[in-house]
Order: sequence, then C-alpha cells, then structure tokens
Amino acid sequence: MKKFNLSLSTMVATLVLAGCSTARPPEQLKLDLPTAYREQATALDGAWKLAAPADNKDRGAWWKVFGDDQLSELIVEAGKANLNLAIALARVKDARAIAGVVDADRGVQVDVGVGPTRSGNAQAASTTYRAPLSFGYEVDLFGRLSDASRAAKLDAEGQEAAYRSVLLALQSDVAQQYFTIRSLDSELEVLQKTVSLRQEALELTQHRYKAGDTSELEVAQAKTEWATTSAELEGVKRQRAQRDHALAILLGKAPAEFTLPAAPLAAAVVTVPSGLPSDLLERRPDIAQAQRQLAASSARIGAAKAAFFPKLLLTGSAGYESNELRDLFKWSSRSWMLGPVVGTILSMPLFDGGRNRSNLERADANYEALVANYRQQVLVGFQDVEDNLTALRTLDRQLQFEDQAVSSAQLAARLADSRYRYGSASYFEVIDAQRSSLSTQRSKIRSTGQRAIASVGLIRALGGGWDTPAAKDGLALAVQP
Repeated sequence: MKKFNLSLSTMVATLVLAGCSTARPPEQLKLDLPTAYREQATALDGAWKLAAPADNKDRGAWWKVFGDDQLSELIVEAGKANLNLAIALARVKDARAIAGVVDADRGVQVDVGVGPTRSGNAQAASTTYRAPLSFGYEVDLFGRLSDASRAAKLDAEGQEAAYRSVLLALQSDVAQQYFTIRSLDSELEVLQKTVSLRQEALELTQHRYKAGDTSELEVAQAKTEWATTSAELEGVKRQRAQRDHALAILLGKAPAEFTLPAAPLAAAVVTVPSGLPSDLLERRPDIAQAQRQLAASSARIGAAKAAFFPKLLLTGSAGYESNELRDLFKWSSRSWMLGPVVGTILSMPLFDGGRNRSNLERADANYEALVANYRQQVLVGFQDVEDNLTALRTLDRQLQFEDQAVSSAQLAARLADSRYRYGSASYFEVIDAQRSSLSTQRSKIRSTGQRAIASVGLIRALGGGWDTPAAKDGLALAVQP
C-alpha cells in the first residue's frame, strides 16, 4: 500500500510540476475587417447578386465570361499538362498519405508472426515454437493522438488549398499571357500598317526630291521615320515571341512545340463586382491555406501539452506455443497473454531533460508565426483586390480619353498629309502628326490589354469561383460587347 501511495503521489507531483493545461489556442482568429473596399463605391452596382462559395467549392469556368473559345481551350489544356500543377497535386496526395499514417496510431495495431525461441543454460536448452497474434492500443487519455491526427488532416487540407491556389494562378496566368499576346498582336498590326505608310511616304519624298520639289533633309527625315518604326516593329515582335514562349511553358510544352496564331485583341469588357471584404476570406485559397496551417499548429500545441501527461497502452497477444514444431497449431497448444511483456501499461515522463517543454515552446512559437502569416495573407488579399479595382477604374477613364486622342490624332494626320501633298505644309508637320497618331493608337491598345489583364487579376484576387450569368451558384459578371 505504501508503494502504491508513493507512486500516486509521484504522479500527482509530476502533473503539478508540468504546470500545463491541455487547452490550446484558437484555430480561428477574430479579425477587424473593413465593411467595404476603398474602391467599392465606384466599382460596384447595387443590382449584383453575390454568392460566397467555400474555398473547396468548384470554381467553375470563370474565363468563359470573356467569350473567347481559344482562351478557354488554352486554360483547359494547361490544367491537364502544367507541371507546377502536377507537383501541387502530388503534394496533396503526399499530405493525405501522411494524415493516414498519423491517424493509424489511434487504432488497434495487430501483428502476426511465427518463429522459434531458443533458451536454456549450460546444462540444458530447449526450443519453443510460437505463432502469436499480438495487438496494441493506446488510449487517448488527453487527446495527444487525436490532436496529432487533426493536425495532419489540416495539413492535408492546407495542401488542397495550395493546389487550388496553384490552379487559380495557372488559369489567370494563362489568361493574362493570352491577353498580353493579343495586345501585342494588335500593336504589330498597327506598326505594320505604319511601316507601310512610312515606306510610301519615303518613296513620295524621294520622288519629289528628284523633281526638285523638296530638300534632301526631308528625304533623310523620311528614312529616319521609316527605320525607327521598323525597329519598333522588331522590338514588339521580340516581346511577342517571349510571351509566346512563356505561354508554352504554362501549357507544359517546349517553346518549339507551340505557337499561338496571331490575332488582334478583342477582349470583352468584363465588370467584376468585389462583394464584401469578409467574403474574401471564404474565396481565396491562399487565405484558406493559411487558416488551415494555423488550425494545424493549434492542434499540435494540444499534442505537445498532452505529452506531459500519462499514456495508457493496452497490449495483448494470442496464438499457439509448443516445444514441438509438429504440435504448434494444435488446439491444445493455444496460448494468450494480456499486458506488456516489457514495460508498463500506464506511463508518464518524470525527467526528460526538458524535451517536452522545448517541444511545447517550439509549437507555441510556430503558432505565433502562423498567426502573423494568416493576418498578412488577409492584408495581401485586400491589397490585391484594391489594386485591381483601382486599375479597372482608372483604365476605364483612361480609355475614354484615349478614344478621343486617337480620333483627334488620326484626323490631324490626315489633314497634315493632305496639306503636304498640296504643298501647304512641310514634311515635319506630317511627321509630327503621324507620330502622335501612332502613339495614341498604341497607347489605347495597351490600355485595352491592361484592362483585360486587370479583370483577370481581380477575379484571381477575389479567389475566382464564378460562372456565366446563367449559373445557379456564384457571382454573375457583366459583359459588354
């Protein structure tokens, strides 16, 4: 009885010395979120119907709102062949397998074996043949195993969110590269026409110079303009080729295996309502991943705290045992045993050199880091949305002014050319007007491409997840032809 009381007292003292509660920090944080985006007043239409899908909900083919079949084909192709996406999927499978391994510790472990055991002394020795079926089960007294299993499952969910983040990034990258290429195609079309006009102007100037109607200076200037525009054309061709190579990589192909046929930019004007800031936490897969990591860290703190407390391990075995191999599987040779052969059923640490304390401190530090990471991801999400809302608002205004500039510049170029042909203006006036016309056209093309890219960027910033207006779930998008 004294021995039992001493053991009980030692156990109580150890629990007191541990000074550790099994309570763990929260898996979700309360955030002070703004009620609206700064740009929301100018970006939203009150008639929109907003849906808030969970981060693991099927996002739908949001890119179809742009009405470009070739874009849709490229995004689908990228989803099948992109190597970064394949890596992310493999990591999901790995995390799920690890979760299965950790969760297996919560169940009964059963082993079977067969073999001889030789024992004895100098005078005599004997051989015993055994065929045991042994089992072991750890009772999860303080939640160590369940916390470890939950942490592993949350890690797997975090990897799934990471996969969805990579998928969304891939889809938006393909769309943005596509619109960039189409914008460059439109620039090439304008530059090629301009080079042809420059060539005609050079020939006209040379003809007039030979006739004595103009000076050699105007011929030199015409050559300069033709060569300068031709050089700009080559520069845009280089940019186009590089973007084409980047798109090939997104599609899982070598650049030599893929070329996107040239076509001018024809992107529909898509209006994406941003919704409420709180919805962003449900849509963005990177924020969902950060939250899963935070929850997993909280569960690991619980497991680290449970290491201070006793463990209860139930073991036993049943099978056959005989001194003769031929009698091993006879009914009379059956045997069984409950309890450990070596060790104890109930055990707990007394002195471990500070290992458990250090493990707990490490888990606490990791939790603090992931709290900061989660808050940072939320802030980055808000920034992404605000940046793209600002881009769309300003680009819409910019395009209005550029429309006016293109019309005015083209009119000025036509008038200057007419005046020059009739000898009422110098060639320098023509050059200046043509430069302005080319510059305004290229600027408008770039802004149109940037607006399409910003529309994709906003969809990505909001976490994707929309179908066309006919869809039952998700967020309807306005498309202007």
